[in-house]
Amino acid sequence: MTTTRYTHGHSDAVLRSHAWRTVENSAAYLVDDLAPGLDVLDVGCGPGTITIDFARRVNPGGRAVGIDTSYEVLMKASELAAVSGVDNVLFEPADVMDLPFATGSFDIVHAHQVLQHLQDPVGALREMTRVLRPGGVLAVRDADYGAMTWFPELAGLEEWRDLYARVARASGGQPDAGRRLLAWVLAAGFDVDDVDVSASTWCFADPESRAWWAGTWAERIRGSGVAERALALGYATREELEELAEVWREWGEQDSALFLVPHTEVRARK
Repeated sequence: MTTTRYTHGHSDAVLRSHAWRTVENSAAYLVDDLAPGLDVLDVGCGPGTITIDFARRVNPGGRAVGIDTSYEVLMKASELAAVSGVDNVLFEPADVMDLPFATGSFDIVHAHQVLQHLQDPVGALREMTRVLRPGGVLAVRDADYGAMTWFPELAGLEEWRDLYARVARASGGQPDAGRRLLAWVLAAGFDVDDVDVSASTWCFADPESRAWWAGTWAERIRGSGVAERALALGYATREELEELAEVWREWGEQDSALFLVPHTEVRARK
């Protein structure tokens, strides 16, 4: 079992952020591989929005299974599936380092924003590959905090990034996972000829998305797992976290504000 601490935790602000994610905005690189009759495993599914989208796309005949380590978040995902009327999806607790599935159980194994939090991402990729059927697709997507950029260039946002990176690394993760994703997949045993690499970006620039992104991070820097760890490690005081939250609110109020979150995406055929 992994001992990696999930940096963000599962506060309301974090779950609201994760629930925004869909196949269209977070797994579009995988759309052409989804087809009726396929079985999909979604690793680190969170509140299940992407998983439920997968289930719709592999119906009829296919199924989507979402796993996470938090029972609370899995209950929310199951409730969302029921409300959405999607019945070919299952959510259950599991650890990516020791998946409770037989070898060759799935046609697609997917993980979004998961590897950046793991102490052993290569080991996780090997375990994900184990449960893939021959000819199946491993699909992973991760952001790169070091490559994020924004305007206006408020100094406080650089402080936020530096603090987040310190907390993430102290928790066993790698916040600049995006640039390492290809290397990890190759280290897990895939041949370069069987791997496709792409990139896509979340862009928060219109008034609605900008306000949402700023508000989400203002809340998270004050009360999520990031804040708790920063305080416990002595990396920041409560007052300093409040100041960073205010910087996020200030950024979000600017008509010219823009924030880019780059992601690397890797599809690997077994």
